[in-house]
Parts: sequence; C-alpha cells; structure tokens
Amino acid sequence: MPRFAANLSLMFAEVPFLDRFAAAVESRFSAVEYQFPYAFDRRDIASAARDAHLPVVLHNTPPGDFDKGERGLGCIPGRQAEFRDQVTQAIDYARAVGCTKIHVMAGVWPDGAKEEDLNKVFVENLRHAGKEAAKVGIDILIEPLSRPSVPNYFLVKSKQAVRLMDEAKVPNLYLQYDAFHMQVMEGNLCATIERHLKRIGHIQIADAPGRNEPGTGEINFSYLLGHIDSLGYGGWVGAEYKPAGATKAGLAWFQPYRTGQKFQIAR
Repeated sequence: MPRFAANLSLMFAEVPFLDRFAAAVESRFSAVEYQFPYAFDRRDIASAARDAHLPVVLHNTPPGDFDKGERGLGCIPGRQAEFRDQVTQAIDYARAVGCTKIHVMAGVWPDGAKEEDLNKVFVENLRHAGKEAAKVGIDILIEPLSRPSVPNYFLVKSKQAVRLMDEAKVPNLYLQYDAFHMQVMEGNLCATIERHLKRIGHIQIADAPGRNEPGTGEINFSYLLGHIDSLGYGGWVGAEYKPAGATKAGLAWFQPYRTGQKFQIAR
C-alpha cells in the first residue's frame, strides 16, 4: 500500500506552519514534506517534526527571488556560485530534520538563452549538488513542472528529465514524478511511471486541472494509485495539492488508506 506524506506548504494552511506537523499526524499521515522551509529556523522545524514523530521526506532548494518569478537557479548561467550556496543551505536544513531527499529546482528559462547552454549549466550544477549531498547520505531529485503552473520553467517533461539524468551520471540523482504536472504536460501517467520506476525517487499527487485533492478533477486515482502499488513502488507519495476548502474536510480520498481498504473515489 502506498505511503503518503502531507505537503505542509499547501495542506493544513488553516494553522501556522510549525503547527501543521501536529495537524498531519492527527490526520494519520505517516510523514511530511514541504517546499521551502527557509523562512523558519531549522531547529524549530526539527523540534516540530520530532514532537509529532513524523519523518520529513523532502524539501526543495531555495527558489531565489520568488516574488520576481525565480524558481530555482539550477540551469541559470552566471549564477553558479549562488546555486552552490543554495545547495549548502538546503543540505543544512535537511540534516537538521533528518531529510534524505532534496528537490533541485531547475529554474525559469532566461530571455534569449539557448537550450544547450542551460542544459550544460544544469548538468554541471547537478553533479555538484549530487557530490555534496552524497557526503551526508542525501539523494537529489529533479522534477518536471507544468508550463501553465510555472511559465517558462526549463524542465517540463519526464523524457527531458531522464535525458538530463543520463547525461549527468550522478549516482544519487532521481526523478521526482508529479502526477499533476505530468498530466498537464504529457498524460500517460501509468505507463510513464512503470517505464521509469527504477529512476523515480519520489511521487507527488494532485488532481488536474485545479491542483486540488484527488477526486476533484480528471485523474483516475483509483487506477493510478493501484497501479503504483502493483509495481512495488516503495517510496513516498507526497500529497502536494491545494485543498479546495478546509484540509481535513477534503480528506475523503485518504480515508481508505487509514483503514487499509483499497483506494476508491465515488464519482
């Protein structure tokens, strides 16, 4: 049966961030993830996770200047020194909470830049991030994002991600496969997950097109999650969605996993 981690950047937003750990365990999630923890002291985050007895399984590298539209520096030429500082910061936060996976954000395609130049910078940066993370037992991941959600994001297809991984040849580099983003960009979720299963280090879910909880959109999660389970996927499935209303009111999709039943959504 899949193991689910609540994404605390999006879920349980009714309470302050550090209180969301307790909210997640009250809702019987087995782990948590979040996007950007850097506005908080890592010791406070570690304390909240420890008090809730919840492992932290994933966070992102810093996005850069989020308000200006930056979404990571992985592929951005001329900013490699900043990227290395970001990697150091992300590893420091991961070690504080015992997190063993970091999503390395690719970044938004700069105006006028050539794909081959961005590809080269990203590969070099992934090699650096992988080397530094491996020293402390951490895996790094790359995640294709949908263009409607993050306009002009550099990494947008699973095939592109696998090609970059093949070129980088980093032993601790894996694919972070987000069902929402890939439904928007390419569809064919089950076949793609099966084809790349050995390369996938983390899966995330949200329904499309609204990015709300399972059962609110077009993805057949009964089939998808059952298929993932049948493949023997042993990693975490991150519930990275924007609740349509109050988080706890939208957890009907999760109820079967609390009781050990098979996943089923009434439509």
